[in-house]
Formats: sequence, structure tokens, C-alpha cells
Amino acid sequence: MASLKDLRNRISSVKSTQKITSAMKMVAAAKLRRAQEQAEAARPYAERMGRMLGSVASSVVAGQGPKLLSGTGSDQVQLVVVATADRGLCGGFNSSIVREAKRLIDELKGQGKDVKVLCVGRKGRDQLRRTHGNLIIETIEDVTKPYPSFEKADEIAETLRRMFAAEEFDVCTLIYARFKSAIAQLVTRQQLIPFTAGEISEDEAQSDSASPQAEGAVYEYEPSEEQILADLLPRNLSVQIYRAILENNASEHGARMTAMDNATRNAGEMINKLTLQYNRTRQAAITTELIEIISAKEAM
Repeated sequence: MASLKDLRNRISSVKSTQKITSAMKMVAAAKLRRAQEQAEAARPYAERMGRMLGSVASSVVAGQGPKLLSGTGSDQVQLVVVATADRGLCGGFNSSIVREAKRLIDELKGQGKDVKVLCVGRKGRDQLRRTHGNLIIETIEDVTKPYPSFEKADEIAETLRRMFAAEEFDVCTLIYARFKSAIAQLVTRQQLIPFTAGEISEDEAQSDSASPQAEGAVYEYEPSEEQILADLLPRNLSVQIYRAILENNASEHGARMTAMDNATRNAGEMINKLTLQYNRTRQAAITTELIEIISAKEAM
């Protein structure tokens, strides 16, 4: 049974922890608002750009066009880009992304593919290193410090373009968490290279169907489709990576705010239990002392 001093020390320690988790919750909540606004603002541009390129690419003869569209003609070497956070204390945010990455890696290896992993964020590297350390070729850190910027996303995209031009991989897939709310983040797979048109959401489909140009529209491109794709596909790669970084940033702050809120509540419950135990132990000690005094007096 713990002594009164031990219980006092534990209560003091938990109170200190509660102050820290409460402060981290408030900081994450303050950062979440801005991060959420940035992520939501980037979505329409990234989605429309992807769909516009998909429309242009559909008019190009299969197997022709830029290499970022046509690919290498093989899918043997697969590059998996795992985007996580550099810090922890954000619940299951990092673990859910890494779990999906492991699932994809196992699927590809089961198909006999050669897999390479590029980690964006330290936590993804730390978790994957235990089971798939031999597959990690590079780790890119601090992409959100001091804040997410398009320049850093473009640097990652340039790394991928350089590796693809050197034929170091055939297909590149990005795994990140799409922000939905502070308590829900959707782990998403997105093929970056070769380019594929993304799925159309219901809202976009209704918006397009309501557009007077949607049905039977015929477009003429100037310059040619191949020239447009050659210019926009590298730019689209940077845009999609930037969007993933913004989504990840908002998801991280939302997950951290929720995790710290739960930790603060749990600390409060633990303090109440320890205080109750402390009072009971103190009362038992007082009762024991009184009994000993009474017994000693009666024995005299």
C-alpha cells in the first residue's frame, strides 16, 4: 500500500502532466484553425487541376505524350511515399498512415514487385524502420517548419521527377491523411506517377452536370495537348504534394488536439481517484493512531 508521501508525489506529478497536456491542446487548437483553412482552400484547385489534366490526357493517344503520363511501360519498381509528422503525441495519426503503408508494401511484394520507400516525416521512418528498414531510400524532414510552403513541396516533387527521369522507379504512390474533422482523418492513397485522373466527388459531379458546357462540349487546345501536358504535369505533381502536406498538417493538429483533450480528461480522473485514495489512507492512519492512544491509556 502506497504511503501518504508517495500519494502526494503522484498527485503532484499528474497535475503537472495535466497542465502540459492542457497547454498542448490549446496550442494545437490555435494552429488547427489556420491549418484547416489552408487545407480546404487548396482542395478545389488541386482537384480541378487534376480533372482538367485528366480531360486533356484523355484526348492523347495511349502510349504517347510526356513520360509522366505514359509511364515507363512497366510497373515492376514501385515507390511508396509515406507522409507522416515529425512529432508524436497526436494519437493514432502516424500509426494509421504507417499501417496503410505496410499494407500496400505487403500487397506489392506479394505481387512480386520491387518496392522502395521514401519517408516524408520522422515518425514514418521510425516506425517503418523496424519492419521495412531495408526498403527506405531517403527521409525528408521538417517540411512544415516553420510553416507548410509550396517551395518545399516543389523540392519533393523535383526529387521524384529526377528519380523518375533516372528510371529509379516505374510507379509512385503517395500515402497521407486527408483532413475531415478534428476527430476523423481519412488515410488516402494517391498515385502520382504516372498521372491518373482522380475520382470525382458527388458534389463536383452535380456541379458539372449543372454546367451548360458539360454535355457535348468540344474543346480545341492551343498549343497542342502534348505541349500542355508537358508543361502542366510537373506542376501538377508539386500541387498534389503541396495539397497532401496541407491535409497532413491539418490532420496532425486535429489529432493532437483530440489526443491532448483525452489525456487532460484522463489526468483529471486519475487525480480524483488518487485524492480519494489519499484521503482514505490518511483517515485510516488517523484512526490507527487514535486506537493506539486509547489502548495505551487503558493499559496504564
